[in-house]
Parts: sequence; C-alpha cells; structure tokens
Amino acid sequence: MAKLFVKKGDKVLVIAGKDKGKTADVLEVSPSTGKVLVDGVNIVTKHNKPKNQQDKGGIVKKSAPIDASNVMVVCSVCGKATRVKHAEIEGKKARACAKCGASLDKEFVKATKKDAKKAVKESKAKKAKKEDKGE
Repeated sequence: MAKLFVKKGDKVLVIAGKDKGKTADVLEVSPSTGKVLVDGVNIVTKHNKPKNQQDKGGIVKKSAPIDASNVMVVCSVCGKATRVKHAEIEGKKARACAKCGASLDKEFVKATKKDAKKAVKESKAKKAKKEDKGE
C-alpha cells in the first residue's frame, strides 16, 4: 500500500501519457493500486451487454484510472503545478506547495494564503527587476 500525495478534490495537471497537459479534478484515489481517477482524462470505451430484456446495451465512454506518478498537484494560490512538501501548520502536519508555501489542504488554506500571496508578489517583483537590469 503506497502513500499518495494526491487527495480527492485536488486540481491536478497530467504530466505524462496521451492526455498530457490537461488540468482537471481528482474524482477518486486508490492508494492500494497507486492510481487516481481524474475527471475527463484517460477516456475509454466500454461495451455493455444487456443482462436482461429491460436493460439496454450500448457503448459508454468513461474515465479510467491513471498512475498517480503521472499527475502533479496545481497550487490554488500561485496556479502552478508543483511538488508537494510537508509542513507544520498550526501545529499539525499538512501538505504545502513547494514553490510558494501555501497549504494544499483545505482546512489550512486561510492560515497560509496571505503569506503565500506576498511571496508570489515578491518573486514577480524580483523577476521584473532582473529584466529591467538586463535591458
């Protein structure tokens, strides 16, 4: 049983496979298989056979699970796909964005959002300053 860095409801970016580049929400996580079900990603065609006279058969398109290593969590504050780091927020261990430090867990978002936004603004200002010096 593998420990996954993705949770149900996270917004993720697909980084490998036929749907590379798509951003969508996680519908289901399966730690035992190491797979995640992402909305609108890895669409497969299922052929359903009618089991009795009332059932209708047919062709149904549905999402299939993909490996968790093929997705990256998208930070809600900086909007970038990021690795997940673990930080202590309000005395509890929580998932955090490795780029801006904002919490990825919903219960701790308010505590870290202001600090993370300041960090993002500062990094943008530094980039703009470097560009001005370079010209």
